[in-house]
Amino acid sequence: MEESIYKLKDTQTRSAFRYGYLLGKMFPYIRPYIFRIFIGFLIAIPLGLLEGVTAFALKPYLDYAIGGATLDFTFLGHHFVITSAQMAIIIPAVVILFAVVQGILRYLNDYISVWSSQKITNDIKIELFHNLINMHPQFYDMNSSGVIIQRYMNDPQLASQGLVDQIRVVVTSVFGALGLIFVMLYSSWRLAIIGVVVLLVAFLPAAIIRRRLKNASNQIMVINGNLTTNINEAYNGNKVIASYELQDKQEDKFKRQVFDSFRVNISLTKRVSWLSPSMFMIASLGIATVLGYGTHLINSGIMTAGAFASFVTSLLLLYKPVKTLGNTLTNIQNIFVAMGRVFELFDLETLIKDCDNPKVISGLNNGISFNNVDFEYVEGTPVLKNFSLDVKKNETIAIVGNSGGGKSTLVNLIPRFYDIKSGSITIDGTDVRNISLKSLRSQIAMVFQDNYLFTGSVRENIMMGNPEASEEELQNAVKLANLEEFLTSLPDGIETIVGERGTSLSGGQRQRVAIARAIIKNSPIVILDEATSALDNESEAVVQAAMDNLMQNKTVFVIAHRLSTIHNADRIAVINEGELAELGTHDELIKKRNGKYKHLYEMQFAGG
Repeated sequence: MEESIYKLKDTQTRSAFRYGYLLGKMFPYIRPYIFRIFIGFLIAIPLGLLEGVTAFALKPYLDYAIGGATLDFTFLGHHFVITSAQMAIIIPAVVILFAVVQGILRYLNDYISVWSSQKITNDIKIELFHNLINMHPQFYDMNSSGVIIQRYMNDPQLASQGLVDQIRVVVTSVFGALGLIFVMLYSSWRLAIIGVVVLLVAFLPAAIIRRRLKNASNQIMVINGNLTTNINEAYNGNKVIASYELQDKQEDKFKRQVFDSFRVNISLTKRVSWLSPSMFMIASLGIATVLGYGTHLINSGIMTAGAFASFVTSLLLLYKPVKTLGNTLTNIQNIFVAMGRVFELFDLETLIKDCDNPKVISGLNNGISFNNVDFEYVEGTPVLKNFSLDVKKNETIAIVGNSGGGKSTLVNLIPRFYDIKSGSITIDGTDVRNISLKSLRSQIAMVFQDNYLFTGSVRENIMMGNPEASEEELQNAVKLANLEEFLTSLPDGIETIVGERGTSLSGGQRQRVAIARAIIKNSPIVILDEATSALDNESEAVVQAAMDNLMQNKTVFVIAHRLSTIHNADRIAVINEGELAELGTHDELIKKRNGKYKHLYEMQFAGG
């Protein structure tokens, strides 16, 4: 599968006009609620037909109630006579009764439509979120938060809710049109022919504009994603923006995207907005023709004034949706563009997944080996080259080197955040690609430089390491992570809510919560990725003590920017430009003349 398809900003909806295909893809999500949707459509039929009641009532009202004529008829063998005065009461009462019925039907129809569309939206969002959280990390490297939010949250809402709403509107409009056409035929079949022909002509511009809507609709959705990204960055990067006085730069960037949105929207408006006036002109021509010919029919005695008024009212009601057809078509096309974008997401499969019949492991018996590993994020730009290293069980190995040399990449390959290009990484002799992801990652606890804490309590964030842990295990993790004194200072102790990303805590406090999370997981392999590099000396000492507790009787990989923190490592691996440059203990490497580790060490402690 091409990696470019994972760059959501660059993808284009290729199936926006394959209506049958898209509806077929949508049907599995519609099927569970098909009965309610069907009931909604059944309600839409009389709801539409009732649109013509007022127009239908005008003929007898004008001919009898206003004209003073008496209605005389026989029904089921009974003779009835209704005076004009009675008609003046009966007809308005009937119109009001039908209006009440129509109002009840409209309420039921709206409720069923919203209920069904929300259920469909929920199902799609849940499945998309399942796919999203199981995507490979490189997918997140490629895409901004705004684009992901737009594609995974907003598009499903537009696709499912808009689809049900528009089908409901179309059903109501179709049967409303049929009801009005019936009234027109009842009033005058001659004028009805003119009205229907003009109506069909009015739809021709819509067919011309249809395909021009696709690109503009897709561009608008992409721009909206970029706008969301900028707002997220303004929130998450507010301190950086303030400290580097980037407000003007970020505002200019946002303005450009707002103007891009304006430009695309205006372009779409220019393409679509001429539809309504052109259709209005065609409809007006039809009405003018009906008025002229209808006057002739009345003067000739072929048609009554009541029938003519009924016909004209029906014609005006029939042309009403035609006048707004441009906007309706834009909405419908946006829905199908959104549907196309949604199902493109469903077609994406994570690049990191289990092989057939993966092996399940339950611990580390011997060690971990890197065997001639090659890796690259971008094709043709190697990050690791022919890298080999054997790490024994319960050994602590420190990984050092210049920035960008591949240190973090190396440890991210162990839990298969990424897959290597060639070579192998084995645990107890089994390639990690042949181990089930769940069992592989259950053997590894990681502490990063900037650990993410989720919205919730301190307890909840720690227990994420092992949801089945006992209260005793939790308290032990708190103690080993040196969190006890800190927790007593919080208003609700361990139940204190830390807020989004844990920003209410200091860097050292967040690190200790993350260490407690790793301790309670109790995995045999521990990865510490620059876990103290962002801390001050005092915080580092407390965190380092917590890390020492975490590392006991574990196989540990330590990436350290500060070389003072790795003196006690069993061995130190020096990585330079993706290759293993040196390997040994601190004492061995520091004695190497012109050695890379010695050079790094002396640079860091020069003048110290």
